[in-house]
This record gives sequence, structure tokens and C-alpha cells, in this order.
Amino acid sequence: MKKITKTYRKFQLSLTPQQNLLYGFLTYTIIGWALLCVPFFHKQTISIVDNLFIATSAISTTGLVTASIFDTYNGLGQFIIMLLFQIGGIGYMTFTSFILLSKKSPLTHWHHRVLNAEFTMPKGFELKDFLKSVIIFTFIVETIGALCFYIAFRQEGVEHNFAIWSSIFHSVSAFCTAGFGLYNNSFEQFSGNTSINTIISVLAISGSLGFIVVTDIWNRIVGKTKNITFTTKIIFGAIITLLSIGTAMIYFFEPSVNHLSENKLMISFFQSMTALTTVGFNTVPIGSFSLGIMLIIIFLMYVGASPSGTGGGLKTTTLTALIAIMWNRIRNNKQVTFLGKVIPLERLYVATSIFMLYASVIFISTFLLAITENLPLHQILFETTSAISTVGLSTGITGNLSTWGKLVIIFVMFIGRLGLLTFGLAILARKNKLKTIEDESDLAV
Repeated sequence: MKKITKTYRKFQLSLTPQQNLLYGFLTYTIIGWALLCVPFFHKQTISIVDNLFIATSAISTTGLVTASIFDTYNGLGQFIIMLLFQIGGIGYMTFTSFILLSKKSPLTHWHHRVLNAEFTMPKGFELKDFLKSVIIFTFIVETIGALCFYIAFRQEGVEHNFAIWSSIFHSVSAFCTAGFGLYNNSFEQFSGNTSINTIISVLAISGSLGFIVVTDIWNRIVGKTKNITFTTKIIFGAIITLLSIGTAMIYFFEPSVNHLSENKLMISFFQSMTALTTVGFNTVPIGSFSLGIMLIIIFLMYVGASPSGTGGGLKTTTLTALIAIMWNRIRNNKQVTFLGKVIPLERLYVATSIFMLYASVIFISTFLLAITENLPLHQILFETTSAISTVGLSTGITGNLSTWGKLVIIFVMFIGRLGLLTFGLAILARKNKLKTIEDESDLAV
């Protein structure tokens, strides 16, 4: 056993940080898939491909499903799925590193390298403090969320025992922006419930803001720092702006919510929020939206959440970097600046690379699904964007995909969670030519 452990350790050390992340997430996906294939965890028969689809969707915190979670899996099966998206939400390396810290064992150089590849952090952040804040914040927020959910579900008449499990499951799912639910129509039956809408929104925004922001704000509160970082300011500004635009567009231009006069603003905000934070819940049928609003939601999903959080997507900081490039190019400035800050050239390379990679994967996967599936192009584009950004929103076509179509979405969800740049480096980069990207400013992309 010691020999096997030693050999595996040598194998780990021979890999780049990006390759370690790739194999780590792949290992958890395979383990989850194997467990979900065990009939003991089933209420009804489900295919091997569908189990793989759901395991990948869980570890990638996407939320796209080809079968009903509640109708297909029993309580233990649902618990396995919840455990997978909990691990996927905060990062698999976070668990092992926190266990080491709790045992007062120091983090090795290998841990530091892999964690720095998984979490892009601005300078001045202590990795040890960052990890502790991630675990503590996650536990506190999910616990409070579960308690609030329980009260809200009981007020809606949900049975006591199911309300307890449903509260825990949906609290973890919302905070990890996983989008998995125990109701077959997501939260459409609670579209008019202000409490449930608010709880989901707070949990999703808390997770998608990113652990950088949480640590930054906490350090400011306890007096460790005098000011919040430039990254935090960018993240808050981008989220508020995009949420406002998305809410306004749905409120004024979506015909299907016009008759919902009492809850129109709440529904408009929720659908904008669920796309941007990549939480993936919905309170109205997405398939009923007009093409114009679908395009708005596709854009919000494409941008996604913030770096080092539980959400997916291009990231808000990457969008601001791209806007900065365009603005400074138009003004013929020699340096790229944003709000008075010079953005390092290395960060601009990262931003443009991520943008091109995301656009390429969406184009290729949409092309492949257009060949394998007999579906409208806008539904396919919506599905692929939702998968690559690990959102989980769908127009209702997921369960009708062919086996080849499901395999395409499985691959897209996986690399969406891993990160396209990380995936590219893991596959193509040579170890001796890799250069650690160090932040020259306090902007994380």
C-alpha cells in the first residue's frame, strides 16, 4: 500500500497544477458516476449515460439533467448528488487542504501551486486565511440558508421531513450555484413567493460574488486592510450594472411576463440573477421567452459570475478587461487602463484567450448538436451556452437529446467547470515552459 501511495505521489508531483486539477475533477466525476450507477440508490431505472450526465452536471455545478432527480434517485442518491455539487462548488482541493490545516499540518509547495491555479487571487492574500474563510463562510451561509428555506417551505405547506431535506439540498445547491432541485419544474410553483425568491437570490449572489470578495470584505471589517481591493470594486460594479440591465430588459420587453403584474419585477430580477450568477433555477418556463430576451439571457450566462466563486462563465472581471481593451484602443491609448488602473499585459492576454476559447467551444458544440439533434438553432445555442457557463437553464430540450448530444454536453460542462484556459494548459502546455501568472496589480481575471 505504501508503495502504491508513493508511486501515486510521484505521479502527482510530475504533473502541472492544471493537469492536477483536470485529473482531480475527472476522478471525482468518475467516482460520482460509479456511485450513481448502483441500483441501490435508484427509485427507477436510469441509463449509464444519464448517470454520467448527472454526475458531470453535479461536479461542474451546472444543473442540467436528463431525468428527474427526485423521481429517479432515493434519499441516498440525492445525497451523493448534493455532495458532488458541494465539492464542485468550492473546489475539490479546498477540502483536502482544509483538512490538512485543521490537523495543523502545513500546506506543501504542491498544494500552493494547485490552489493558486484553481483560485486566481490578487496579491496580498494569504492562502491559509483564504481557505479558512472559504470553508467557514460556506458553512455559515448554507446553514442560515437551510433554516430560512425550512421556514419558507413550511409556510407553503411542505411536509415536515421533506421540508428539512429540501431545505438543506436547495441551500447547498443555491450557494454553489448548482441549480439542482427536487421539484421537477424548478421553482415555478413558488414564482410568487417573495421569501423563497429572496433566499435563493441571496445565496446565489453570495456564492457567485467570489471568495476573493468575501475575504476582502472580512479583512476590511476586522481591520486587516484599510481599503477593499480594485477587484472587489470591479466585481460589485459589474454585477450591479448587468443585473440592472437584465432585469429592465425582461421587465419591459418580455411578453410572457406582462400578465404577471403583481410579481413582474421579482420574476424579471430573478431570471436575470439566475443567469448571471449561473445558479440555474427558474420561476417561469424559459422556453416561453421571446427570442430577443433569450439572447439577453444567453449574454448574461456567457458573462457569468466572478472569479474564485462558485459560479461559472467568462467572469465579470474578464468582461471589464475586454471592455477596457476596446475603449483604450478606440482612444488610441498606449496603455490599457480601467478606472484609473493600468491592467497588466499578462492579464489582457488571459482575458482575450478566455474570450476566444469560450466563443470557440460554444461555436463547435453548437455545430455538433446542430448535426446530431433535430432542434431549432436558438434552443441549441441556449443549451450549449448554459453548459459551458455551468448555468443549468434550459428551454426544455435536455432530456430529449440523443446519446451523442448528451456526450457533447457532458464534455462541455466538464471543461466549463474546470475552466477553458486551465483545460487548455493541462492538455497542451509543457511543464518546463509553464510560467506562473502572478498578478502585477490587484485585478484578478
